[in-house]
Amino acid sequence: MIRALTGFSTRSPWKVIALWAVLGIGLSLLGQALVFRVTQPRSGGFLPASYDSAAALKVAEERFGVKPDANTVTVLVARADGKKLTGPDRSRVGAVAERLGSGRVRMPKTEDQPPVLAKDHSQTPKIGPAVSAPDGSFELLSAELTGNSADPGLHALYKAFRERAEERFAEAGMRVGFTGGLADVVDGTDAEKTTRTVVGLVMMGLIVLVNVLVFRGVLAAFVPLLAVAVVGGAASGAVVLAALLTGIDLDASTPSMIGVVLIGIGVDYFLFLLFRFRERLRARPDLPPRAVAAEVGARVGTAITSAALTIVAAFATLGIATFGQFRVLGPAVAVSVLVMLLAALTLMPALLAVTGRRMFWPSRYLRREPRLGAAAKAGELVARRPLALVLACVALLGALATGLSGIRMDFGQSGTTGGTPAAATAAEISRALPAGVFDPASVYVTAAGGRTLTPEALGDLPAALGRVEGVGKVVAPALNRDRTAARIDLYLTADSQTRQARDLVSGPVRAAVAAHTPKGLEAHVGGTAAVFADISTAVDHDLRTVFPVAVALIALILLVLLRSLLAPAVLILSVGLCFAATLGASALVFQHLLGKPGVDFVLPLVLFLFVVALGTDYNILISDRVREEMERPGPARAAVARAVRHTAPAIATAGVVLAASFGTLAVDAAPSTRQIGFATGLGILLSAFVLSIVLVPAAAALLGRGIWWPVRPRHARHAVPEEGAAAQWPDTPIRDHASRAAR
Repeated sequence: MIRALTGFSTRSPWKVIALWAVLGIGLSLLGQALVFRVTQPRSGGFLPASYDSAAALKVAEERFGVKPDANTVTVLVARADGKKLTGPDRSRVGAVAERLGSGRVRMPKTEDQPPVLAKDHSQTPKIGPAVSAPDGSFELLSAELTGNSADPGLHALYKAFRERAEERFAEAGMRVGFTGGLADVVDGTDAEKTTRTVVGLVMMGLIVLVNVLVFRGVLAAFVPLLAVAVVGGAASGAVVLAALLTGIDLDASTPSMIGVVLIGIGVDYFLFLLFRFRERLRARPDLPPRAVAAEVGARVGTAITSAALTIVAAFATLGIATFGQFRVLGPAVAVSVLVMLLAALTLMPALLAVTGRRMFWPSRYLRREPRLGAAAKAGELVARRPLALVLACVALLGALATGLSGIRMDFGQSGTTGGTPAAATAAEISRALPAGVFDPASVYVTAAGGRTLTPEALGDLPAALGRVEGVGKVVAPALNRDRTAARIDLYLTADSQTRQARDLVSGPVRAAVAAHTPKGLEAHVGGTAAVFADISTAVDHDLRTVFPVAVALIALILLVLLRSLLAPAVLILSVGLCFAATLGASALVFQHLLGKPGVDFVLPLVLFLFVVALGTDYNILISDRVREEMERPGPARAAVARAVRHTAPAIATAGVVLAASFGTLAVDAAPSTRQIGFATGLGILLSAFVLSIVLVPAAAALLGRGIWWPVRPRHARHAVPEEGAAAQWPDTPIRDHASRAAR
């Protein structure tokens, strides 16, 4: 199958390239236009209905008309001269708020989406009073706008509303500030816009620079990046269309995560092919480039296929997760990786066939013997001192893993970005009111059979909630329009995204609700703190379930690929140690060094999948080459040295590129994304430079050909000549070698 795909692609390369160009550009444009229609920014929307906060959210939507895509912004109104508000001032505030709530805000034109596909977010904002400062210094209003909070179109609409509110209140002698929800997102996005652009350009420049330094060729520097960008657009568009057709909501971070993953692994796969293509062009200058491209595609395609299927299998295990955010991430990444795999077996060999030796122009390295460099020295060192290197690698990874001691999970990673107007407004409010005033916890009460409620029917529940330590204020119960449900808002003394707030609502608040809800009534605790508390429970369950299943699937793939029992065990143990070291290092940096409450709650699972799955790519590549070299006559350690010499440059280059790709997330506005970017980048570097170049080859050198037990590699009938070794090893006919490699 692999040989058939690469053979067709190298025989008809222009057809394959044209097809990918049309699909890539078309699906990319369509995906960018529709992505915000299939993404869900609310974490609570991914919880199963069995969780208490999910049940509360359902009551809020069905009985109180709360819209799933509603975005509430807290508006601070104060006198421009800094004096306290008077009675007439409050009347003017109410009058301006009424005018703002009765006028429709028109969506401005944006350059982010084509006008035909852009969604019109024009709407009339819902304005309501919130609370006043005890010292009379300001009054708070709530403004509600509906739409996807990540959509640039809604951002433009919010800015138009903000400008209108500033103008209207300025006419009344007032100043305003905005914070919470959409205000935080917009201000954070604007603050990080320049940084993201610069970092993106630096990342692209780094990839080009690395390729220039390694291959000394113009096309080799740019073609991989362009090809991966086209394929990445096609994959992202395919995921968006699949979500749109199936009605599945994606998490807001999924599209950007897919983009980073595809750039990283796509460039990796292209680099694996380029290194082997250059090696075979040197060894077989008599063969036409198309024949060499077909041979390389078949040989390296086997390892690439196994590596890609490892990633797919790892992320497919997320399908058994209870938390919906994980459950939709798995299939999305799996589909994207399969698209990239198809490109690696078709588009990339076609590009090699078309460019041929011109891929490495103006480099002259194809016409002369390569010098023994750092990779050859590393291979010799691994072959000479395998035990010492194994112990050194284990000691390094073990030291980093000590950071796991006392590790804590943090759910408050999406707060206001510091230094923004929204952050300044939030700080001003917090100096006068409880921390949870603009994001209260809510208790929703319903009666069996849908009968009507009265405030008196709630009994002692409001008073009991007020006696809970940590609840600053209990708002009088509010009934819905048909009086079939009641809502009791609680202003907590702790910020809703802190661990203190989560422990409060999941413990004393829910205990008070269970003990004081009258018979015949049903009550559920909702709000941000309650959602995060339930997510914590769901994530703990999923970690215990997904980890062993993913390991089992990856081990099965390695067994099939390597046809050995011992080699897969070595690889699994090594990547497991690398995962522990990476997570431990992340805890050391963020929790202990930077003083954060802990590591982001999704980091262990995402890190496990990315480091184990993507790191296994490099292990598969080096293991496949070690087995190939051990098929030659001679000592096993010499075979390991040759494998490291030929494979280490590809692994090192790919590791730097992939780590840089993930590293771009480390400057994201969201603290959770920054942690994922840092941790994954570190994990990839450890996987490439510690595991695949040193630890795994050193273990193979120690165990010799016994590492392939019970099916040891046999000496090939026709050994494949090494570069510069044509006099020692007979040439292998291209057809025979491609056939053997494909098998």
